[in-house]
Amino acid sequence: MANSAPSILCISYEPALGQTRQWLLEKAGFSVTSALGLTEAVSQCRKAAFDLVLIGHSIPKGDRMALVIEIRKRKKSRIVSIHLHTEDPLPGMDGSVDAADGPETLLAAVRAALAEED
Repeated sequence: MANSAPSILCISYEPALGQTRQWLLEKAGFSVTSALGLTEAVSQCRKAAFDLVLIGHSIPKGDRMALVIEIRKRKKSRIVSIHLHTEDPLPGMDGSVDAADGPETLLAAVRAALAEED
């Protein structure tokens, strides 16, 4: 295979949600690294470049904004956020998904954000 799988950093404060998303993304052919929370996510971003960062809705809004700032200043990763249906999507994202939407919607948002890079 000439092209390697796009790399995704999947961030959540809830281990079960992170594991489920990692499984879904890996099954769809992506290379996934998981991070639990802000500190681990920033550490991962400093270690490696990711094609896309997926920020889960379990991350508090202030931490989500801090992550976006950190990611944008370090790398050119695309960013997709997951938000609760009672929240507005974060500004400046390359994609956004309502947490109530199904896995196909999440995969479609990830693929669309990665396609914008081309």
